[in-house]
Amino acid sequence: MVGVGGGEGMSRPRVCVITGFGINADEELVRAFDRAGGQASRVHVSDLIARPGLLSEYRILAFPGGFSFGDHLGSGKVFSTLFSRNLGGAMKAFVAGGGLAIGVCNGFQVLVKMGILPDLDGTGEQAVSLIHNDSGRYEDRWIRVRPEKGSRCLWTRGLPDMDLPVRHGEGKFITRSPGTLAELEGQGCIALRYVAPGGGEPSYPEDPNGSEGHVAGICDRTGRVFGLMPHPEAFVTPLEHPDWAARTIPEGFGLRIFMNGVRAAAGT
Repeated sequence: MVGVGGGEGMSRPRVCVITGFGINADEELVRAFDRAGGQASRVHVSDLIARPGLLSEYRILAFPGGFSFGDHLGSGKVFSTLFSRNLGGAMKAFVAGGGLAIGVCNGFQVLVKMGILPDLDGTGEQAVSLIHNDSGRYEDRWIRVRPEKGSRCLWTRGLPDMDLPVRHGEGKFITRSPGTLAELEGQGCIALRYVAPGGGEPSYPEDPNGSEGHVAGICDRTGRVFGLMPHPEAFVTPLEHPDWAARTIPEGFGLRIFMNGVRAAAGT
């Protein structure tokens, strides 16, 4: 069956949704990609390690949110080390071959600690990170984000401001130097920012973690690899929005992110 985001003649690109070792939002990510017109499967990271060639069978690689390895040693740190040591080469070949990738929340933390994002100089060295929220506590709330105009990101292209939920304790985006943030902006690699209702400068809790530049998501120089702290897979139907009973919610806006990714992977 073609997902709600797919057209009659559109192929359904295969999506590899990573699971295992504490990841807990993989089923929601599969559902989102299927609704967007993709053909998603949950694949345990151990199976990928045993058969790295599996990656070549997919067009999209997705790292879900959750608490991989219980966030021991820092969110995403253990998982990123496991993945990069065993599958770093396969991942680079996948992206170089035109594959798309997305990391949500813990998946975003994994991608930046692997050096896959933003990889501005092509060396794969870690240039940004996600650390403990300024509030010093776990943030579980709905926030508003704005796709950055002029961004290279294929996943956010043409999208409006949207409400999305966050749920994280280590979501504060930081860079290794002020020059890194300026380079991200100059290269069009800032994909999403937290905004206040009405578009003003956000403060807590509109920016739930105190991120540099209010950054909520970034992409690499190709625009195909995207990481974000909010959870778009948690808003794929109108009924998932907390205000659905009080006002008309036209659609689950998070679904549009996945539709963009599926279309790009399908070449449409």
